[in-house]
Order: sequence, then structure tokens, then C-alpha cells
Amino acid sequence: MKKLSLLFAFTVWGLLSSAQTPAADTFILLKPDRIFDGDQIRTGAWVLIKNNRIREVRNSADMKVPPNTKIIELKGMTLMPGMIEGHSHLFLHPYNEAKWDEQVLNESRAERIARAVVHARETLMAGFTTTRDLGTEGAGYDDVGLKMAIVKGVVPGPRMLVATRAIVATGSYGPKSVNDNTFIQGAEEADGLDGITHVVRSQIGHGADVVKLYADYRWGINNTNEPTFTVDELKKAVEVAKSSGRIVAVHSGTEEGMRRSIEAGVTTIEHGDGGTPELFKQMKDKGIALCPTLAATEAVATYFQGWTGTGPEPLTIIKKRELFKMALESGVTICMGGDVGVFPHGDNAREMILMADYGMKPIDVLKSATSVNARVFGLKGLGGIKPLFLADLVAVQGNPDQDIKAVKQVKFVMKDGVIYKQE
Repeated sequence: MKKLSLLFAFTVWGLLSSAQTPAADTFILLKPDRIFDGDQIRTGAWVLIKNNRIREVRNSADMKVPPNTKIIELKGMTLMPGMIEGHSHLFLHPYNEAKWDEQVLNESRAERIARAVVHARETLMAGFTTTRDLGTEGAGYDDVGLKMAIVKGVVPGPRMLVATRAIVATGSYGPKSVNDNTFIQGAEEADGLDGITHVVRSQIGHGADVVKLYADYRWGINNTNEPTFTVDELKKAVEVAKSSGRIVAVHSGTEEGMRRSIEAGVTTIEHGDGGTPELFKQMKDKGIALCPTLAATEAVATYFQGWTGTGPEPLTIIKKRELFKMALESGVTICMGGDVGVFPHGDNAREMILMADYGMKPIDVLKSATSVNARVFGLKGLGGIKPLFLADLVAVQGNPDQDIKAVKQVKFVMKDGVIYKQE
């Protein structure tokens, strides 16, 4: 009996000792030709990763490399912070494959979740290590479940900021019917100050990181785009959301919808097609950012307006170019976000290329997709290559400051210190 007791004691002691032994630190040294650190391009520097964080960014001659460090050569490449998608819908796929109503009404939740899992992986492999997902469009709170599956390592994907169901005024959103049929709604309806308060808190309780509202929509006579929520309703949503430390994103495509949203003090305005010099100045003064979604506008033009991508541009694109130029001249903060899901996931960088084509300097496009989005969305420790920042890093072939198309040539992807792609 004494021998058995001693054996048991030694066994327990051995298990406890092994459990208390800390795992050895993992070091990775990245040696690119150049670095975009979230602010500027620099050459001659290397980046040392310790576990899941950046330990050092130093000139190669001054870098002290710990023993047993894994060294990765990134010849001809630019190392960048993991890019941040500012406007996505992982539960949607391009409208030329299936129109929005068909996806919301006819695709099963199982199919939509399966598609979202694939879309999440495609997003990560494209170098976007974080995404702000602004509504499941009828798939309830499944974005929260997908986010947790990614966090737990069940499936690969980007870090997710989720908006869950998003919020609309009753009767304004789709799907719609002239009969008494009750359809799955593409977002959650709310009305009045009490109703808004309840729905915002409910979505937060279900896991929303960001509150999204539709300040206007195509619910006017003959489907014209008209405002939905009153200024007081929007203000209440902002008050409730920001009291919990959450940002507020607002879909708006009309001048009045934008005016109300600005007065309410939202964090970002999505699309912003009703923008004017005066409104953009107000946004700049109040620190409200614009997420212009250029790629979605062009995608819709190809799906439904017969545009082939060449030849005379349709009026919607001409107006979008004018709007973007106006926003640039105003100095308003511009977030990178393409409304991906309207166009294919994994092609997120299409928005960045269009931003440059529409007049933004490539270095500012890079900032928009990294440090600017991180700041606007409140993502600490992301969007830059700096000591103690999280090791979310991508490497692209070439120099995107000289040719922005390089952002589509992703050869290396690391998220949280884990390598997901290396070519």
C-alpha cells in the first residue's frame, strides 16, 4: 500500500511539474526587402517575432538574433501589417451568382454558414487578418459563432468585428411582400427611443462588437432612397452603443441621412453617396470617417447596368469618382472597406486598387487599410509594425507604394504569430 501511495504521489508530482514547466518561447525573424510599418516605407530593417507579438524592428546590422530562431527570407517583398477589411459581409456572396433576396430567402442557414467559413479563409489568405463584418443579412447571430470558431482555431479566418443582425426602421428593409407573408428579415427592426435602446442592447448582449444602422434605404415612393431613423433615434443608438465602448457604423446614401448621422455622432458612414463639401467638412470636424465602398459600386454596375469594365462608365461610377475626389479634398478620414460579399471574398484588395485609381496616393491607401482602420475601429496593437504589437503580418511581392497592385500578390500571411501562408 505504501508503494502504491508513493507511486501515486510521484505520478501526481510529475504531472504537476510538467504542467508548470513553461513552454519554450518561439522566435521568428522576418527579412524583407522593405517594410511598410503602417506609416511609412523603410528599408534595411528586419522584424523579430516572439510568440505572437513583435519584439523588435531594427536595422539588420543591429539585430541580435536569439538562438534557435526560425529565419524567413522575404526577398523582393514588402512586409506590411495584416490588412484590415473595413466593410464585409461574410454571409453573402456575389449578386451575379444569386441575388440578395434569393440568398436571404432560399439558401439554408447551413449553406450560408458553410459559405461564410470558406469566405473567412479566402479573406485571410488574401492578407486581410482582420475584418469588420457589418451584418449577417438574415443569418441571425451566426457571425458571432463564426468569430468564436476562428478564435478557437476550429477554422482559419481573420479577426472579426461583428455587427450581428444590423438595425433597420420597420418597413424599410427587405425582403418585402405585398401579401401578409412573414419573411426572414435581412436586419432587425426597431422604432422609437425605447425600441432602439432595447435592440442595441440586445445585439450587444448577443455578441455585437459594432452597432450598425441603416440611416436611409430604398423605401420611398417608387423605391427612392429616403431617410429612415430620426435624429433622436440615431442619437439614442449612438448613446447606448458608445456607453458600452462600441463604435457605430451607419449605412447612408442620401444627403439627409448623412446629415442626421453626423448630427448623431456616429463613428463611420458607409457608402456616403449623398456627400457634399459641407457634409464632409462636418465629418472631418467631428472625427467621423467615410467608408466609400468603391468596389461594390463598380460590381453592381457590371451585374445590373451592363457595364463590362471598359468603355464609357455608367453614371453611378462617374458620381462615385466625383464623390471620392470631394472627400479627398475635404481631408475627411477615409477607411478602406469595399462591401465585399457584393463582389468575391478574397478579392478585398480590389477596393485598394480603385482608391488609388480614383486619386488617393498609394501610401495613403496602405495607411487606410492598416493604421487608419485600426485607429477608427479601436483596434489596439494592430495596424502597425511596432514592438509589442500583435504579430499580424503579410508580405507582398514588390513595392505597393510604387504599384498598388502589389497588394494582390500576397506571398506570406501571419496572424497572431501563426503562419498561414508562405510561398
